[in-house]
Amino acid sequence: MSEPDVAVLRQKIHGLSAESYAETLRKRLPDRAIAVARTPSEERELLTRARVATGFTVDVDALDSAANLDLFACVFAGTGHLPIEELEANEVAVTNASGVHGPNIAEQVLGSILYFTRRFHVAERQKQHNRWQSYPTHELQGSTVTVVGLGAIGQAVVDRLEPFGVETVGVRYSPEKGGPTDEVVGFDDERGLHTAFARSEYVVIACPLTEATRGLVDGDAFKSMAPETVLVNIGRGPVVKTDALVSALRSGGIRGAALDVTDPEPLPSGHDLWDFENVLITPHNAGHTPKYWDRMADIIAENLDRLDEGDDDLRNRVV
Repeated sequence: MSEPDVAVLRQKIHGLSAESYAETLRKRLPDRAIAVARTPSEERELLTRARVATGFTVDVDALDSAANLDLFACVFAGTGHLPIEELEANEVAVTNASGVHGPNIAEQVLGSILYFTRRFHVAERQKQHNRWQSYPTHELQGSTVTVVGLGAIGQAVVDRLEPFGVETVGVRYSPEKGGPTDEVVGFDDERGLHTAFARSEYVVIACPLTEATRGLVDGDAFKSMAPETVLVNIGRGPVVKTDALVSALRSGGIRGAALDVTDPEPLPSGHDLWDFENVLITPHNAGHTPKYWDRMADIIAENLDRLDEGDDDLRNRVV
């Protein structure tokens, strides 16, 4: 029995199966042995033999017997759910899926912005009543867009906004590093942050949930925003204080919101946010793409080559 180069652990992500992930890896790496676990026992057995394991998480109890394991390739961008200390103690490197979501989530953001710019929600309502009636719209060119979070997703959003002739402001932890936006401010720069909110037609939340970002967009932030501002959240629900958002929408404090993530999530059927005509809700759907496994396979292929060369500077390495 040949030792597997890559063990695909049991998982489902965005409706994509572990079997389809394994098949994608086989096509991308025809000279590598790819094995897929279908049961808990198969998973434990493969972890004792594989050099690389990939999945959503890994059983901490199986790590002590995973003597050959050099790398765990997480299929999520976030790794806070992983047993990081145990992986590090067993000298297992960890990589994430940073960048895999960039193109599709950026497209979701752009679609959401254009949805409100051209006021497609008005056309949608009129169509329901078979009503042909012209209505006023907006224009994206010349607008200001603040992107909160300049990681792989935030940068992909900024790249796709460039042809539209907008001014961009980026918010990041280290503003001294600059960024792809016209201006950059820090998360801890209250004046700069609220000035950006005040001048923006669109505020895009593209940051992870941390102690610094939890509740960042609160009642005070909505007071700074203009009545013409639209909030787009594809980051994490708790970055925005939901009660403050509902209040701002109810009072006309902002023009609308496009929410792919909410707090709570899933959003209960009786929640107030469902009742606003100027709120677009998608069920944490921005991450869906038919190219997800292809992009993960690219990361794993590159890192396998680096491991073969004795190079531990792995792509997307977090541990």
